[in-house]
Amino acid sequence: MILPSESAGPGQPRASGGALDLDLIRKYSIPGPRYTSYPPATQFNTEFDVLRLEEAIADDNREGSGPISLYFHLPFCETRCWFCGCNTVITARHEASGEYLVDLEKEIALIAGRLDRNRRVTQVHFGGGTPTFLAPDELRRLGEMIRSGFTLAPDCEYGVEVDPRRLSRDHVKALREIGANRGSLGVQDTNGKVQLAVHRWQPHELNERVVSWLREEGFVSINVDLIYGLPLQTAEGFASTIDDVVALAPDRFSVFSYAHVPWIKPAQKIFDDRGQLPTPEQKLDMFAVAHGKLTAAGYTDIGLDHFARPNDELAIAQRAGTLQRNFQGYSTRADASLYGFGMSSISSTADTYRQNHKTLPAWRDALAKGQLPTERGYRLTDEDKCRRTIIMRLMCDRKLEYANISRLIGRDFASTYGREIASLDDLEADGIVTRSPEKIEVTRIGVPLLRVVAMRFDSTYVAGPRRHAQTV
Repeated sequence: MILPSESAGPGQPRASGGALDLDLIRKYSIPGPRYTSYPPATQFNTEFDVLRLEEAIADDNREGSGPISLYFHLPFCETRCWFCGCNTVITARHEASGEYLVDLEKEIALIAGRLDRNRRVTQVHFGGGTPTFLAPDELRRLGEMIRSGFTLAPDCEYGVEVDPRRLSRDHVKALREIGANRGSLGVQDTNGKVQLAVHRWQPHELNERVVSWLREEGFVSINVDLIYGLPLQTAEGFASTIDDVVALAPDRFSVFSYAHVPWIKPAQKIFDDRGQLPTPEQKLDMFAVAHGKLTAAGYTDIGLDHFARPNDELAIAQRAGTLQRNFQGYSTRADASLYGFGMSSISSTADTYRQNHKTLPAWRDALAKGQLPTERGYRLTDEDKCRRTIIMRLMCDRKLEYANISRLIGRDFASTYGREIASLDDLEADGIVTRSPEKIEVTRIGVPLLRVVAMRFDSTYVAGPRRHAQTV
């Protein structure tokens, strides 16, 4: 259903509601980038003379008092979830987190010393791994390290990913003490058989308890992560999972398509050996179930895998045309320069992306030498910046108004990208987009295929196996 507060503005597609065209999704569901950046991370390289990282940070700092976003990758997990695609360190040795903080403090000093302290931090995010692998006092220490190096804005959005299996009430208290106000629970599926198949036993009572704790301690927003396409999942079973988590009344949902990439994550090979993965048809049915149930429950379809309550700032930003996108997904703060800390984290300034070493020894060794622990990155050309703007506005606004996008990129969009616009013929014939002399607009049935539309403007895209996961 579409609530009155979700109604779209003039000429803007509605944010939710309506049936999915599964045949159309099936036809166009191909491997493609997620466009949390453009160019995608698959284009990052090790040409450091081109990256000029010191210059990039200095240029970013000279541009004035622009806001800053901080991401901390806390990679430790006690056990491995076999579906996981994150960069993790599996260990039961909890001393590891204290050692990691020593190195994080070095990295914070390297970056903070290069930035103007007057610049406000408007967003902080702890990801992983399992951030709550850290003991409560270690979280408090990390919070002190952040505040000693940076100036947090009074309204800073401070999010943390929590694992209900590895969380105490004192963890939640410590997180609130350091400023955390948004919590994201990794749930994935509430069916016990699915949990055992993916090596993640998590009774739903744990989820209920953690949500209660977060609310009682004053967290203003709660997100739930789900995954469809896991071993032994069915549409009927996933429907029950949706019912379970909707009853928790979270503010947001992230409903991810399981990315089966065993050539990158060898642990996933066990799923091939056991033959328990759903077929593409079954996976598509699960997507339809999730979309239908969440929109019927009043959540706004933000795009791709994000859903939010109509009064959530993501939904408000979508209606206002101010939604943005970064490495954490859809955001209202993505205009800030992003500085990532910890192994494998990614940073983003106006002209460059850079990614830290993906292994703990390499990251740690660079810091011991007083060096930025960068493994690879990318310096954007002027053309890259234009295409980044086009793709990001398409992903967020679901339309490209020629006059507005021409103003943003400083070029006449229609004449400069005429070939790309013409390439949309098949998508228009299938009802995925509409075109006029003034704009391109993604239709309601085309919204699940946003990435497919964006790919038409991606000059770096190369089709082929083992490059990207399926778009749906």
